[in-house]
Amino acid sequence: MLKYKIKTFEDLTTTELYKLLKLRSEVFVVEQDCVYQDIDGKDDKALHVLGYKGKKLVAYTRIFEPGYYFEASSIGRVVVAKNEREHKYGYELMETSIEAIRIHFKETKIKISAQYHLKKFYNNLGFKEVGDTYLEDDIPHIAMFRS
Repeated sequence: MLKYKIKTFEDLTTTELYKLLKLRSEVFVVEQDCVYQDIDGKDDKALHVLGYKGKKLVAYTRIFEPGYYFEASSIGRVVVAKNEREHKYGYELMETSIEAIRIHFKETKIKISAQYHLKKFYNNLGFKEVGDTYLEDDIPHIAMFRS
């Protein structure tokens, strides 16, 4: 099990910000070979969920209150370091993020924009697909909702 920290943008240290941006870049830009603007001007409005194995950041999401990104609360930038995925940290990362939304935003309704190939992973966490697939940064995605 990982140790989690939940922080506002203002509470992130420079080192934590560097490490989370590095992890996001390693996976979303390099591993997925996707050129896109990861630093999108929304990080300062998010709560950041950081999962540590010892002192190493290996898992991360950012969460938003209702009305900012979608009408419902949302979880995005869901990432686990490639060499740590065998431990199934994605499930505890998402469960921690769902619980953080419940505690910090007093919400249970969550909408995500999920990479289509991860649909079953999100189904296992109680998310149901809504609508058709669409391309986001040339990767097939689907909207999913959990209430």
